[in-house]
Amino acid sequence: MEQGRERQRIERTERAARRDQTQRKCLSSARQNALTTNTDTDIISTLPDTLLSHILSFLPIRDSVATSILSNRWRSLWTLVPILCLDQREFTNKEEGDQKLRFVDIVFRIWTLRNAISNPTPLRKLCICWHHNCLPFYVDTWLRATNLRDLQQLFLSILTSFKTPFELPCRLYFSTKLVVPKFAGDINLNPPPACALPCLRILGLRGVILANQDSLSTFLTASPVLHYLSLTLFGINLEHLDEFSVTVLVPTLKILYLDWKVRSPTYKFHINTPAFEYFCFTGFLNGDYVLENLHNVVECVLQFEQRTSLRIEDYAKKSWDFMRSLCNVISMELSTITAQILCYDSNHEDGPTFYNLSSLKFFGGISSEWYVWDAVRLLLYWAPKLQILSFEKAHLLASNLRPKRLEEPLDVPECLSSHLTTCHYKGFDGKEEEMELVRQILKAAKVLKSMKTTVAGYLDSKKLCVCKELRKFQRSSQNCEIAFDEGRFT
Repeated sequence: MEQGRERQRIERTERAARRDQTQRKCLSSARQNALTTNTDTDIISTLPDTLLSHILSFLPIRDSVATSILSNRWRSLWTLVPILCLDQREFTNKEEGDQKLRFVDIVFRIWTLRNAISNPTPLRKLCICWHHNCLPFYVDTWLRATNLRDLQQLFLSILTSFKTPFELPCRLYFSTKLVVPKFAGDINLNPPPACALPCLRILGLRGVILANQDSLSTFLTASPVLHYLSLTLFGINLEHLDEFSVTVLVPTLKILYLDWKVRSPTYKFHINTPAFEYFCFTGFLNGDYVLENLHNVVECVLQFEQRTSLRIEDYAKKSWDFMRSLCNVISMELSTITAQILCYDSNHEDGPTFYNLSSLKFFGGISSEWYVWDAVRLLLYWAPKLQILSFEKAHLLASNLRPKRLEEPLDVPECLSSHLTTCHYKGFDGKEEEMELVRQILKAAKVLKSMKTTVAGYLDSKKLCVCKELRKFQRSSQNCEIAFDEGRFT
């Protein structure tokens, strides 16, 4: 009996060996060699330097340098990476007392090791983030140790200790290979009149200090192929200038993010960009502005800040005038605060008509004191061809505006009768004001096909009740389907 079982076991083993041998014959020679290689062999170290350095470029510099202790093969591999990101937060959480030079010591050590080899790989991207006890002298030293002629991307975000702004090296303004510079913080932008940046395509400036009234325009004029600009200006950065006007006259610019945190009416902005396609504006409209040649803008995001010295009725009129320059857009996003401001314009019959607008989105919060349907209906009135309407919950600064109801009822918006087919509410909480908004849309939209609500996961306990309540609402469109989905929101 036992001999029989042993014989069966041996036969099964032999059959498995023959089957494995047959399968190996079907594999390539490289795969067969890999299967017969000792599992303890370091295969990754046999890869070429170019591939390994590319892999290391995705790691933080701290981890990349740490690979140098693996073996002699890895000792200098990290120096071949053409990307160097030096972020103070990565090396130290907090620097105080006698540790104030710790970040400096670490960075100098990295530079020393990197330059110790012969013919180090030229840097293509350099990032320096130093937000605590930054000393501009050291940043200047590190930049001078970099071959700026080969640099394609430069990110600088610094806050100096004594509010002494950092001066960019003059030769940086004449770089023939720089493509993406992004500067933030205590950095003095002071380009010489003859500067030239022929390859610069993407520019980011946040809270930098403009040396004079012509600093920004000179920098933009020196960038003949610029197509993306992100500009954030604070009033405190302009206090040393009696008058100032941001002038964006760039014929190649396609995308602009303008964050205008300037409350004083003394400062102005002027935008003239015939190739413009995307425009995101956040901030105040206290001062004068000029918007020209924006007929090619197809997508815009508007978030007007309400804290203003103007009467709210005058501010609302300026907001409508601002939007009038964007009448050709196809897609528009408005903050709920912006929608509230627009309701304060008493002349609702003279608004701009957005004939090409097919998608409209409101983002922000809805107050229980605000009858949001008035603002939504007002915007729909000026978008006769609108097809997609969406709402997304977002945490914005609270509004202190007194709720404004429309004094005279508007005619039924044309889009509700013939074009609006899709509505999506993302971040639905089931609050009374949200339920009322959905109820009004279902009641008014005659060709609506889909009403989708995405609810937060924590509403599981009341989700069924909300669904039942929504399905009871009157629907003008018999083909409208109400769908529910779950999501996570911050």
